[in-house]
Amino acid sequence: MWNPFFLDEDFVKRKVVVAMSGGVDSSVTAALLQEQGYEVIGLTMHHWDACAQEATAEMCQSNTAVAKAQKIAEHLQIPFYSVNFETDFRQQIINRFCADYLSGKTPNPCAVCNKKIKFGLLLEKAIELGADFLATGHYVSLVDADGRLFISKGADRNKDQSYFLFSLNQQQLSHCLFPLGELNKDDVRQHAARFGLQIPKTEESQDICFIPDGDYVKFLQQEEGFETLSGDIVHVSGDVLGKHQGTYRYTIGQRKGLGIGWKEPLYVVAIDASKQQVIVGEKEHLSCPEMTVEQCCWAIAEPKETFSTTCRIRYRHTEVPVTVEPCGHGVVKVVFATPQDGVTPGQAAVFYADDRVIGGGWIQ
Repeated sequence: MWNPFFLDEDFVKRKVVVAMSGGVDSSVTAALLQEQGYEVIGLTMHHWDACAQEATAEMCQSNTAVAKAQKIAEHLQIPFYSVNFETDFRQQIINRFCADYLSGKTPNPCAVCNKKIKFGLLLEKAIELGADFLATGHYVSLVDADGRLFISKGADRNKDQSYFLFSLNQQQLSHCLFPLGELNKDDVRQHAARFGLQIPKTEESQDICFIPDGDYVKFLQQEEGFETLSGDIVHVSGDVLGKHQGTYRYTIGQRKGLGIGWKEPLYVVAIDASKQQVIVGEKEHLSCPEMTVEQCCWAIAEPKETFSTTCRIRYRHTEVPVTVEPCGHGVVKVVFATPQDGVTPGQAAVFYADDRVIGGGWIQ
């Protein structure tokens, strides 16, 4: 079978758009594909105005992804474009992020962005530019098995990002390239040095891109609808133990910052946004034997019968054995072989068969 990552001289030179952020991963992605014979175009999306959070406009300009990516594109001598998706990003990502918190969920905006923006609007733009593929610096691989494409875990397990790409469909995957799937971070930095890419070594960011300082509470307080959400902190027994200043300040499994005294350590075990209550309990109350997952999408044929597989319920969670029971309309009931702590509405539940992502959905 022809491997799309490496061009054979008998094939026409293929065009690939690389989603460039100015960071080492996407920059090395572009350089590797260029070295392998692709016609490479750099494309950066302007999707959030971070300038408002910078000290000066000059400081903002020097730190934008667009400026950094353009500098890399000039070094590689490839065409470069930027596209503005601010309006779409606000409507499809930020508005949902806020709505999830208002409803008592803990959202996962990166997984939504991959589906809607990066491999949605950006892929459409790549195709408009005449590209065959959109390539990104995700640490995942793409596997063709029995005529279907699957996202597979990256070789660098510490960087594996397969969890965030569970919702990509076959049409999207058919236009994707992930050149870093078989590399680890040290390999990537060695390639960067080999290509003469002068990219400072920075700490890996765990922050949401539109909340660069990590203070999501401050961000939400600047949005409409979060002004009057105070209420009670309630023990699972029904006793009111204290007051809170907004359900959005809490997430399932949280222990610190509750501001209440109790004979045993207490954890957030549920959030009832309709009653503006944060429900707390002892550690045993975190244990969850099953969950409902909605809006499921599948890389395999959509299951009609109950089956066993493994499931990851958050990014840094190790997959655990589960039984999945289809309920119709994109909903499944998931029963854990061993009850799990921290099952959080709004997070993604991703199903795996060995290293391959076979489907996933949103914890209800």
